[in-house]
Amino acid sequence: MAFRHPWQAGFAIGATLIASAFQLLIPRLLGQAVDHTQVALTGGAAGQLAQEALLTTALLLLGASVLRGVFTMVQNYYSESVGHHMGYELRLACYEKIQRLSFSFHDTVHSGDLITVGLLDLEGVRMYFSTALVRVFLLSTLIGIGAYMLISTDVVLGLLALSFVPFVGWRSSETQLRLRATWLDLQERLSVLTRIMEENLGGIRVVRAFAAQDHELSKFEKASKNALTLAHQRIGIRVANTSAMTFSFFAAMGLVLWVGGEKVMAGDITVGTLASFLTFMTILQMPVRQLGLMVNAFARASTCGTRLFNLLDLEIAIRNAPDAKELKVSEGTLRFENVAFAYPSSDMHQVLHGVSFEARRGETVGIVGPPGSGKSTIAHLIPRFYDVTKGRITIDGQDIRKVTLQSLRRAVAVVQQDSFLFTTTIENNIAYGDPWAKDPRIERASESAQLHNYVLGLPTGYGTVVGERGVSLSGGQRQRLSIARALMLRPAVMVFDDSTAAIDAATEQRIRAAMRKYAADRVTIIVAHRLSSLMHADQILFVEDGCIVERGTHEELLAAGGRYKALYDLQVRPGDDALSA
Repeated sequence: MAFRHPWQAGFAIGATLIASAFQLLIPRLLGQAVDHTQVALTGGAAGQLAQEALLTTALLLLGASVLRGVFTMVQNYYSESVGHHMGYELRLACYEKIQRLSFSFHDTVHSGDLITVGLLDLEGVRMYFSTALVRVFLLSTLIGIGAYMLISTDVVLGLLALSFVPFVGWRSSETQLRLRATWLDLQERLSVLTRIMEENLGGIRVVRAFAAQDHELSKFEKASKNALTLAHQRIGIRVANTSAMTFSFFAAMGLVLWVGGEKVMAGDITVGTLASFLTFMTILQMPVRQLGLMVNAFARASTCGTRLFNLLDLEIAIRNAPDAKELKVSEGTLRFENVAFAYPSSDMHQVLHGVSFEARRGETVGIVGPPGSGKSTIAHLIPRFYDVTKGRITIDGQDIRKVTLQSLRRAVAVVQQDSFLFTTTIENNIAYGDPWAKDPRIERASESAQLHNYVLGLPTGYGTVVGERGVSLSGGQRQRLSIARALMLRPAVMVFDDSTAAIDAATEQRIRAAMRKYAADRVTIIVAHRLSSLMHADQILFVEDGCIVERGTHEELLAAGGRYKALYDLQVRPGDDALSA
């Protein structure tokens, strides 16, 4: 991802190399300064020349320090910039992937886990590329260039100065493996924490209603302790690793001081040369101490990256076919042809078997049956939330698997049983499928959904913010708003998945009456438990165990005396006002 911004990555790498060069120049200049000082102390002409050389060396040292600081600043700026751009692109890619993954994926993966991946895991990867990766590169550069400079100056002292490097490399690799396993467990436990909190906030009214705050707190505390235990394990591993690496570094420094002192006394090297070696090792001290943090950051990034890229690499089950074309609606005929279906997450247990029916423009098809019979599944197959496992679904003879998803979902509007609303205004919620819609269209859709008069009574009307998930509205008002939102699409097929369950019978009758003009030029599919919703349907399908066991009009099914009639007798009693309305 960093190479999507090559000039920024190039600046960061170039600045790191230049800053390293100036940093490595400092020990040599300090060594020369020490030697010049020794000569200056002797006095005479040589001492005068040494004083002048000392001044020049001091100015060079000052310049090298300033330039090192400038290029370090450039390196930090561009490395952070690369990291933030990478985070931005990964965040968008992750969000886009979640938007496009099929319903079968979302049926099996908890949203709290996705939030953890999209926020915490992504941040772990970003932080590594922003800071830790550059520090690893800087340390590698310092050791690489420094090794050449030191060994070329004195082989024995050079090897002693670098003697800690093999131990640090081995220790880092071994620790990284342990930390990676710990981070993997920790991220999983953080996902559990996110899941618990998300569920608690989403169901806060249920929690309060059952006075279950203590139970929820206990559950959250237990999950938090599990995460805390792993965090302590991770800290212990990291601290032990840092201490071991720091010890190896200072042991090498002690050897250099001992052997170097012997060499100075033997006249093999100057005091300035020994000072150069010690200064170089002092420069390495901070990066070596930070190496433990870098190893930890790499282990975290490796774990987080695995989880993140596993998500990004997932196959999208419901996608446009390579030769997909725009859906062209002319007659507006919807047809199920021997459709069978099994949810991918249910071990391929068949939910629908041989479902066939046809609905023409202007017709209303009602679907009824006992719970779990497959009614909602039929509704979800029409906009291709899932793909059929056998048979096909067509609109005007076009297999919905061979048309683009965008054109299909413009032509099919679904009003779900669970009316989800966004935290925005009533106007924006209604116009969600057509953000450029004008006020008159929004108001007409609202009138048809029997919502307009209620909205006019609000202080800010259509500008009223409904709150999270529409919390400021009643269940019936949320469902009416969802109906208005679907009407805004002007679809060829309208699907109501038990969407009037929370609406009183009188309001439902008014909605049905207002929608008859909409139904005249489109197919309407109504999934319902309340038979009063289906009385005027042109065709009613009674579904049981995934099969259509009865079909006909309301009157025909009553006359047949089958399952529909039995359900009717359970729901309707003499004098029932719902059916006489």
